[in-house]
Amino acid sequence: MSVSPAAPAHAAVSASPPTQAELLDFVRSAVADAELIASLPLDPEGRTWVRLDGPGGSEAWLIGWPPGTGTGWHDHADSVGAFMTASGELKENSLAVRLPTDGWTTLELTEGVDRERRLTTGQGRAFGRHHVHEVLNESTDGHAISVHAYYPPLPRIRRYSRTGHTLRLEQVERPEDWQ
Repeated sequence: MSVSPAAPAHAAVSASPPTQAELLDFVRSAVADAELIASLPLDPEGRTWVRLDGPGGSEAWLIGWPPGTGTGWHDHADSVGAFMTASGELKENSLAVRLPTDGWTTLELTEGVDRERRLTTGQGRAFGRHHVHEVLNESTDGHAISVHAYYPPLPRIRRYSRTGHTLRLEQVERPEDWQ
């Protein structure tokens, strides 16, 4: 995994916080920047990323996904976000249910809450606060590259394990854990 310093790519100044639609517009614009996408160093074994300046003070990332890698189940706490695949294909598994924000460690999920999306080059989505998902590159032989943006900048990420219908909170990460 490699981290590069923030780059002033695709920054925009806004008087109000960016909306989910504006974050999606930002990732779409970044994905269309072939030079930016080609600048990401790719590692055959671990995800790589470069931080970008997002619109209106948002946090944004250009991420490389080697074959067979993924995030595990997580959410972005109080941040809204958007992401789009720049090359390859990503699979997003998500839960169509609003989880309690705090005060729990184990939840039993009901039938019918699972959602799956396959996002090929140029496809993306926006999401709201407390959106629980995992993102995967299921390819056996090709990298995927994506652009992600969040507002407010990620205050924390909650990581979960999932066994059947049981979702368990495993860890809470703060920015200092990944920057």
